[in-house]
Order: sequence, then structure tokens, then C-alpha cells
Amino acid sequence: MAGLVNNLLILFLIFQNSCLAFRSPLSVFKRYKDTVRSHSNECLGSNRQLVPLGLSDFALDIRMPGVTPKQSDTYLCMSLRLPVEEEAYVVDFRPQASMDTVHHMLLFGCNNPASDEDYWDCNGGTCMDTSNILYAWARNAPPTRLPKGVGFQVGGEKGSKYFVLQVHYGDISAFKDKHKDCSGVTLHLTNQKQPMIAGMYLMMSMDTVIPPGEKAVNSDIACHYKMYPMHLFAYRVHTHHLGKVVSGYRVRDGQWTLIGRQSPQLPQAFYPVDNPVEIKYGDTLAARCVFTGEGRSSETYIGGTASDEMCNFYIMYYMEAKHAVSYMTCTQNINPEMFRSIPEEANIPIPVKSDMTMMAHGHHEESRGGDTGSVMQQPKREDEEVLDQDLNIEEIVDWPGVNLKLGQVSGLALDPNSNLVVFHRGDHIWDANSFDSQYIYQQKVLGPIKESTILVLDPNNSAVLHSTGRNLFYLPHGLSIDNNGNYWVTDVALHQIFKLGSHSVESPLLTLGRAFQPGSDKNHFCQPTDVAVDPVTGNIYVSDGYCNSRIVKFSPNGMFIMQWGEETSIGQAKPSQFSIPHSLTLVSDFGQLCVADRENGRIQCFKPETGQFVKEIRHPLFGREVFAISYAPGGLLFAVNGKPYPGDKEPLQAFMMNFSTGAIIDTFIPLRKNFEMPHDIIASEDRLVYIGDAHSNTVWKFTSTEKMEHRSVKKAGIEVQEIKETEAVIEARLTSKPTSKELLKKEEKHHVVQQANTEVSVVLITTLLIIPIVVLLAIAVFIWWRKTRLYGADAEHKVDSSSGRILGRFRGKGGGGLNLGNFFASRAGYSRKGFDRLSTEGSDQEKDEDDATDSEEEDSIPQPPVLPPSSS
Repeated sequence: MAGLVNNLLILFLIFQNSCLAFRSPLSVFKRYKDTVRSHSNECLGSNRQLVPLGLSDFALDIRMPGVTPKQSDTYLCMSLRLPVEEEAYVVDFRPQASMDTVHHMLLFGCNNPASDEDYWDCNGGTCMDTSNILYAWARNAPPTRLPKGVGFQVGGEKGSKYFVLQVHYGDISAFKDKHKDCSGVTLHLTNQKQPMIAGMYLMMSMDTVIPPGEKAVNSDIACHYKMYPMHLFAYRVHTHHLGKVVSGYRVRDGQWTLIGRQSPQLPQAFYPVDNPVEIKYGDTLAARCVFTGEGRSSETYIGGTASDEMCNFYIMYYMEAKHAVSYMTCTQNINPEMFRSIPEEANIPIPVKSDMTMMAHGHHEESRGGDTGSVMQQPKREDEEVLDQDLNIEEIVDWPGVNLKLGQVSGLALDPNSNLVVFHRGDHIWDANSFDSQYIYQQKVLGPIKESTILVLDPNNSAVLHSTGRNLFYLPHGLSIDNNGNYWVTDVALHQIFKLGSHSVESPLLTLGRAFQPGSDKNHFCQPTDVAVDPVTGNIYVSDGYCNSRIVKFSPNGMFIMQWGEETSIGQAKPSQFSIPHSLTLVSDFGQLCVADRENGRIQCFKPETGQFVKEIRHPLFGREVFAISYAPGGLLFAVNGKPYPGDKEPLQAFMMNFSTGAIIDTFIPLRKNFEMPHDIIASEDRLVYIGDAHSNTVWKFTSTEKMEHRSVKKAGIEVQEIKETEAVIEARLTSKPTSKELLKKEEKHHVVQQANTEVSVVLITTLLIIPIVVLLAIAVFIWWRKTRLYGADAEHKVDSSSGRILGRFRGKGGGGLNLGNFFASRAGYSRKGFDRLSTEGSDQEKDEDDATDSEEEDSIPQPPVLPPSSS
């Protein structure tokens, strides 16, 4: 009988472990704290943000927390952390908004929202890292459900951990009663793995200008497709009030296949693609928006306000999971001639009934009235133009150019053949003895630099292809190269600007300024820093400089046209005020000229035709100084900051940003040597980046990589970067950064402990335990009875021996312990998974470890040395 008892005990333990191991998939969800933000009492709907929809599905309600916008064209953002650590898939979007109050909504996925407040002004950015558009809504669009087996991947190692909702409140006349708004979107998610991963392809125009009174204006976009096949299943069009029709096509072997065509004045939903369309490598994606300028008294530009226009064609697609890319963009027109053969339907406006227009625009549309074409205000480029692609920047560690023997590197540029051109100071050094208090150069007796100051390097192996610039310069500074290959340089000692032929620099083609004569009139400069030349008009822009605070514009032959800018006043720097305008870059895609306003720690952008201020880009990570900037066609802006002041924590680093939104996509530093004073930066269209340092006398080369190959994981100030090639890990780098208090607050706020779900019914567990025990007990009694009759007294001994063997297998080598993993591992076809000790290497433990590491790193970071005033 003792053997029977042992067998029953063992069976009971097995079933107990099995039943306790049974959990609803919802048990792995992070639990929201009781203090989770709730909606305003004035808002309708549930206060529950997480609603279980079964064992594997749940709904997530993402809403504005009761806001009242105070002015029209306000963009407000809020964030919500994904309540699971493992992968989940969004399969349905249900908008909770009305055009009575909301112009449009965008939902982004990212890992680092721009703020941890309940909500914030989106002018400060949506995300601090890479973000993907998951959903877009406007004009009373109906819900969007994805095809079966398709989902947007979030969470896990590769997916986004946060949702960021952006709401554009266009006309605030709906808020005259001061009510609070809780617009948003409800997501249906599942943790069941989807075989196909959804993504968003955004086609948009950047440079369309709509003349006033023009009946029909076309805006065309086209890009080659060079990825794995994608299958299109939905599309959405977006313009503002002047858009008449938007059409998208696949072009293959000269044949145009319609993806979708719709009036942007109808509800801007994601409409299903009527006939399945597959896009393969080598295809061309093309789109056209047709606008009218009738009713406007001035030109209308692309922008984010209600008086601006937009031309966007969104495509939802799915790809096989192993090849999936979550977000792609097209902002160019690679072949304008091809649009001569676009189907005629793309030019024909779609009639819209007046009642449909009212439904799409909301009833407040009537109250606008008046001409909005001449509204003069800073455009807010809405994040529908987000270009935050999955990119990282890393140094090319085998590029030998880092070992070149150079003087202080002051300027970099790329010539028309994509060769790197370096402008350096040879044996001359800019130090405290270089100038007197009147900015007059004090070391003329040294003569000009005797060695070649301009080096043309092969970008692949850094071999010197050509060198020139001997006995011409005293203190080189800025360098740029025009479309004809001419060099434009500044010399802060001479206070001059020179145009030089690439092979005849000894005889300048044009000289601006008077040698060694500082000044601030039309014919004099004071330590000019940089030059930019408009590739279309040939106009010349000079940033002037260390002792002037202005941008000066000249005609191609050097005639003064205009200037703008003034010295920074006390307090917060205002638009068009400068404190050392140090670097220039022309942003051709957007028709802007941007300035690195060095000592104000910001980037200012202007319309080059008029000098009108357009926008400012400023980030806490910049610190107090922005030294240099460079724009890469396609929407990326690169920058380098200055060395931190004593007590500052912002590191010396370079930045890759989305120009449209100003959001930081990535930050990067070299692996070989260190930044000391990165003085200039230049980026190519294929995203090769070069940085020159005026203190370490070094030039580095960087390149961009897709995040599917190079993954950057940022946790509470610690950045771990892994570079993967195929399946082999090539290199891992750990870079400690000062811990951001805001980021730590955010992590603390959203840190929840993963725990077992105890909501499984007690009755169910009890039943699962009792029924098998009763059945087994009956079987065991029957077997014991039969054996007692057959074998008599020996039966009890045989059962004892059997139970001993079973217990021996359970105990394993150590004895005395119950290890189900060892037992089942000894049986063919069984895996240990699920029976060994639960892994403690999940995200929660990592977060705890990171928190401890962060505090140690912060305490151990040496304070930056006290630096003398920098003037390089």
C-alpha cells in the first residue's frame, strides 16, 4: 500500500505542476499601475486603456488625456507604453475622433518618446529615436482592419515599445465652450505570430508650389523599388483644401497599374486596393496630386498649417516576416519624363457631393472664410513627412584617412566626382595670440601657409589625388564646392572669401572682402566662417561670422544683394539673431538655407530668396554649441556639437536628424581616436558622412546601415550597438552616456514587474486537480486489488521497487530533488523548455540592472576640464 501512496503522490505533483504552469497568455502582460493616467470626466468612453479580448488578444485605447487646444493649428502628442514585453501584432485600428474637432491624427511607434508628460506640444518632436508611422486618420475616415494573417509588429527585440499619438487641431472654434478632447484610436492586438508583417510606404512631395489662380497644378513623385517583394492591400491619400485628386501607380516595363485613386476631400481612410498589386525589385512607384490655385491670392507651399498644402500617398503593404521592413519613403521624382504617359484618369478630378465634403471637413469649415493664401507664420511641417528610417551611422574602421598627417582641419566638401576635399591650416594654429581686440590678425610675419592647404582625396582609400593652395591662406576656415567644381573658401585672418578654380587656385576667380581689414559693411567681413552657393541661381551666401552676426547674399558675380541677422540680445535668442553663425547648408528639397548658430546651440533655417525665418531646430542633446551642419538629399540633416562646458553632461557627438520634423534619428561617435573639436561635417546623397576635427587634426568616414543589420538598443542612457553581418556578430560596442533625468523618470514611471496571471478561475484549477486524481485513484485501487489476488504478499514488495525506480528517475543525479526537466529530457522527443528554472534574463531584470549601472556610471563620470574660450 505504501507503493500505491508514493505513486499517487508523484502523480499529484505532476498534475499540480502542470496546472500551475497553465496560464492565460495575458499573464505575461505588464500590469498597469493604479495611478495610470485616466481620461477627463468630461470625456466619454471607458477609462480602461487595456481591455482583454480573450486568451491571446487585447485592445489598447490610446487617447488624448482631456486637452483643450488654445490656438488653431496646434499639434499635441501623448505616449503610451506597450503593455507586453514580447512581440505583439496590431491587426485593427478604430479611430475615436471627429472632424468637428480634429484635423488629422497620426500614430507612431518608437522606443523613446520626446517627453514623459501626459501630453506635450509636438513642436518639441514626437520621438527622440527612430519612429514609424503605423496609422493615419483624417476627415471622419472609417476603421481600418488588416487582412487575415497580417499585422504591424510591435514589442519584442525589434518592435517599438511605445505608441505616440499626434493630433492636429486645425480650427479651434469647436472649443469655444472650453470642453476637453479625448480623441484617439483603439488598437486590436494579438500575441499570435503573424506570417506576414505589415508596413507603411509613404510617397510625398516636398517642393510643390501652387501659383495663385492656376486651374490645375500637378505634383509628381516617383522612386525605384529595390527591396524584396511587397504586396499592397490598402492606400490613403492626403492633401489639404486645394487637392482635387491623388493617384498612385506601379510602373513595370512601361505599363502603368493603378494602386489607388481618390479625392482627398472625401474621408481620408485607408481604402482597399481593388486588385492585388505586387511590387518587385526594379519596379517604379509613381504618384500624382492635382491641385488648384483658384481662390488664392498668393503662392501656396508644402507645409503643415491649414493654409499650406501637402501631397501624400500612403500605401499599406505586407511582406514575408523574414524580409519585412516596417517603413519606407519616396520623396523624389526620379524621372519627370515618364509622367507624359501617365493614364489620363490621374488628371481628372473626382466629383464630390457637397454633403460628403461637409462630412469630410466638419461643420466648422464654413466659419473659416476669407483668403488664407497670404498667411505669414512659421510653418509646422507635420510628421506625416517623417523620414525616420531604420538607419544607424557607424565609422568605417578600415578607412585609412584617419591617419593622414594634417594641420587643423577646418573645412570639408565633396566635389562633383564625390571625392573628398579637405581644407586645413598646415603649420598655422588659431590661438589666443592670433588676433587683437579689434580682430586684426597679429601673425602676418609668419607669411601664408607654405604647404598645400587643399587636398583632394579618393573617398575609398584616402589617397591624395590632387593638392593645391600653397602660399595663399593664413587661417583657412570654411569650404564649399559648387556644381561646376569651383572651390569657395573663407580665411578668417584675411577676412575674405575666394572663388577658386579646382585646378587654378593660385589665381582666384572672385574675391570678396578686403585683405586683413575687418568690417561690417557691404565690402568688408569680420572673420567669415562659411559659404553656400545656390545650384540653381548661382547666388552666394556668406555666414559672417565670429565678430559679425549676419548672413550676406551676393549675386553670382559678387554684387551685394541683401543681408539679414543681428547680434543675440540678452535672454532667449530670437529668430534671426546669431551668436557666431558658423556653418551653412542649402536644403534643396525644401528650398531653405540653414545656419549652425554655434553659440546659441541651435540650427536656424530661412528662405534664401528673402531671408525670412522658417524654423529652428534645437535639442537638449546639442548642449550649448552646434558647430557644423550638412544636408543630404532625401530629408536627412547631419550636425556636430561642441565640447561640453564644465558641469554640462551633453556628450561631444554627431547627429543624424529628420529635417522635416527635426527629430534625432541617431547619434554617433568614432571608434578610432576621439572627437576633440569636430569642426565641419559633410554628407553625401548615399549617406556617407565625413567629419573633420580642428584639434585632433583628423578626418573620419562614417556610413549608414539599416537597423535590420545594425541594431541600436538605448536604455536609460546606456547605448549598446551590435553590428551583424549575416548570422555572425562582427563587433559590439558599449558607449556610456550621461543619464538623462527625464529618461530615468520615464523608465521609472513605466517600470512594471512581470508576474503570473492569477485570474484563472479557482474552480477550473480545482476541477483540473480533482478529476484526474479521482480517476487515477480508481485505476490504482483496481490494479492493487488485481495484483493482490494474483501475487499475494509479494505484490507490495514489487510496487515498492517500482516506485523507487520512478523516484530515482525524478531525482536525477543529485538525489533528493524533483527535477521534471531531467526526467522528461531523458525521454526521446521531449524538450526541457518549460520545466527548467524560469529565466530571469527578461527585460524586467535587465531594467533593474541597467538602473544600477546607470547610477554607477553617472557617479563615476569625470567632470569635463575647464576649457579656454574656443574660437576655431
